[in-house]
Amino acid sequence: MRTHFDKPIAVVTGASSGIGYELAKQFAMHGFDLIVAAEDRAIEDIRPALEAFGANVEAVQVDLSSYIETEGFAADINALGLPISALALNAGVGVGGEFARTTDLDAELALIRLNVQSLVHLTKRLVTGMVARGEGRILFTSSLAATSPGPYLAVYAASKAFVQSFAEALRFELKDTGVTVTSLMPGATDTKFFQRANMENTKVGQGPKDDPADVAEEGFAALIAGKDHVVTGLKNKVQGTLSKVLPETVTASMQAAQTRPGSGL
Repeated sequence: MRTHFDKPIAVVTGASSGIGYELAKQFAMHGFDLIVAAEDRAIEDIRPALEAFGANVEAVQVDLSSYIETEGFAADINALGLPISALALNAGVGVGGEFARTTDLDAELALIRLNVQSLVHLTKRLVTGMVARGEGRILFTSSLAATSPGPYLAVYAASKAFVQSFAEALRFELKDTGVTVTSLMPGATDTKFFQRANMENTKVGQGPKDDPADVAEEGFAALIAGKDHVVTGLKNKVQGTLSKVLPETVTASMQAAQTRPGSGL
C-alpha cells in the first residue's frame, strides 16, 4: 500500500457496490481516508468517486474467502504502522435454495469462509491495535435474517446469526477499552445480493427493497454514536420486534413464505 493518508483511516470490505460502497461514501464524506476492498476489479472503479469527497483511497482487490489472502490483507494494513480508526466488515454473500436438494456445498462453504471466517480473521488482526490505543470503531454488517431461522437461505441466515452473536459478545468484552462494536441489521436491500444468491424468483427477491444509501447512512450514524446495533427501515424494525416475541416455528414459516424458490412468480 502506497497511498498517503493524513486523516483518520477507515477500512471497508465488500466496498465495490451496494451497502459497502455506500458505507465507504459515508466515511469519505465525513472526513476519513479509506482502505476499500472487494474481490472484483470494480473496486478500482469506485476510487475516483470516493476521492471526489477529498479522501485518500487505497483500493485492494482481495478474495476474503481465502485465508492466505485475508492474512496478507491484514498484514499489509498493519505494516502501514498507522492507526485504524474504523473497521467496517461488510463483505458477504448469500446462497438461496433448498439445502438438502438444490444448493451447492462448495458455495455454502465459501459463504462461511467469507461471512464468518474472514470477519473473525480481520477483527482478530486489527482490533489489537485499536485496544492498545484505547480507541476505535467496528461495524459488522449483520442482517435482519440473524433474528430468526431462514428456510431456503439456511446457511446465510446462520452465518448472520453468528455475526450478531459475535458482535454482541465482543462489544461486552471491549466495553472498557474505548473500542465500540456496532452491528448493522438491514432487511431486503436493493443490491446484487438476490441475483448472486439465485433468489430473483422469490417473493423477497421480487418485492420492495431499501435503498443501500439509506441503510449505510443509518449504519454510519449508529457507528459514530457507538450504538450496539441498528435495524434499518421502519418495516424491518417491526419485523425485528416480532422475531423477539413470536415462536421460532412461526418466524421460520414467515421467512419461508418470502424465500421459498418460485414464491415470487
